[in-house]
Amino acid sequence: MTEESTLTEREAHRKFAVDLFNQTWTLLDKAERTLEENDAMLHAAHASRHHWGVVGEPVHLARGEWQVSRVYAVLNRSEPALYHARRSLDICRAHAIGDFDLAYAYEALARASAVAGMQADRDRYLALAREAGAKIAEQDDREIFENDIATIPT
Repeated sequence: MTEESTLTEREAHRKFAVDLFNQTWTLLDKAERTLEENDAMLHAAHASRHHWGVVGEPVHLARGEWQVSRVYAVLNRSEPALYHARRSLDICRAHAIGDFDLAYAYEALARASAVAGMQADRDRYLALAREAGAKIAEQDDREIFENDIATIPT
């Protein structure tokens, strides 16, 4: 009997959400990807977000939307990157989610705006990201965030 066959439906959704989120990161971290890997990365990010939508808390939804936005930004697809970045921010605002997740919602908007060539929006969201990032409680998380915003195209 496989592990998946012993999981409840809820446990399976959670497992798939986590596994697909991590698979997406593995592909994002590759220096070079094939077209097929880009497709797999995009589908994995959406599938992870779908599974979080079934079993996750609002913070999982915000992170899922952030990851989908990041994938689209990496693929140089500004319109869906902006859409999912806005969704991440909307979820953070609706559920009073701050700290790391709020900072990353602004980071996603800054990155997507940069991809779209919207420099004024990029600068505005980058300033909001830095302001929110300065309030991240955990030093390690703050450093990771600061390294990430340094990679936003100018």
